[in-house]
Amino acid sequence: MKVWRIGIIGFVASAACAYAWAGPEGMAWIPGGDFQMGTNDANSMANERPAHPVHVNGFWMDETPVTNAQFKKFIDATGYKTTAERPIDWEQMKTQVPPGTPKPPDEALNPGSLVFVPPNGPMDLNDLSAWWRWTPGASWQHPEGPSSDLKGRENEPAVQVSWDDAVAYAKWAGKRLPTEAEWEFAAHGGTTTRYFWGDKFDPKKANTFTGTFPYRNTATDGYVGRSPVKAFPPNGYGLYDMAGNVWNWCSDVYRADTHAKLAETKGCCLNPKGPASTFDPTRPVGESLERVIKGGSYLCNEAYCESYRPTARRGTPPDTATEHVGFRCVSDAPHE
Repeated sequence: MKVWRIGIIGFVASAACAYAWAGPEGMAWIPGGDFQMGTNDANSMANERPAHPVHVNGFWMDETPVTNAQFKKFIDATGYKTTAERPIDWEQMKTQVPPGTPKPPDEALNPGSLVFVPPNGPMDLNDLSAWWRWTPGASWQHPEGPSSDLKGRENEPAVQVSWDDAVAYAKWAGKRLPTEAEWEFAAHGGTTTRYFWGDKFDPKKANTFTGTFPYRNTATDGYVGRSPVKAFPPNGYGLYDMAGNVWNWCSDVYRADTHAKLAETKGCCLNPKGPASTFDPTRPVGESLERVIKGGSYLCNEAYCESYRPTARRGTPPDTATEHVGFRCVSDAPHE
């Protein structure tokens, strides 16, 4: 009897260890540790500099961005309406436009979102309105507008999802959005190179805009638009699409000078959670607390934004949804 009991205890213990090793379904263990967050590379954006030491504890991270199929389960279970599916709140919008801007006609405040429409030729790359078009009826179910759908695209990342929508999903899933530090540490995949695969760009490693942005995409990587998750190789931590395909929302409030401020802070930085206030010189108007997005997308190009590097970062209003921004979740380890 004693031998039997020992055998059962051993079996149960082994099963428990196997489960702990495997971790939550669809998530990869990120061991945490010390790293240099940001960069000192002159060939980078000012908001990525300077590099400064950071420590993050270990955590679990979704192997891929949340897919359309996964997001649909959340919608079906909760009846949640995403930001893009709700009429626009003019009182809120007024805080993000120049003072005195007249209220648009009511039909312009109908539900919708931003859709990428490539122009016919070269454009001023400072004029985003040349390729982004407000499209009534665009939403996570209709990412390019009301005539589009998700048939055959269940395994693509969910897009047209605002930061608020991503937070709602994460709470429902019992998870949370990653901090910028966690995301960046994970994106490196254990490397210190410019890209997770090395220092030289390789169009076969990520879904990006190959050709001449924004009007001529050569699809050298095999895709003109979004690709299914796991279509490109994972990084060293087993994470897919941490470079290109879709941007990922992070939990942090965005400041363009975050790295500069942290680099001046003594005793920094253990599991930084981001600043309390927004500063974005590219968006001088508005009171909205912009949130960090990381990873770049299928619209990033070497000669334009090249934001599929781990250190690249951008700020976006939390109520903004577009067809190149998605998200993934993280979960804290039960024991550090």
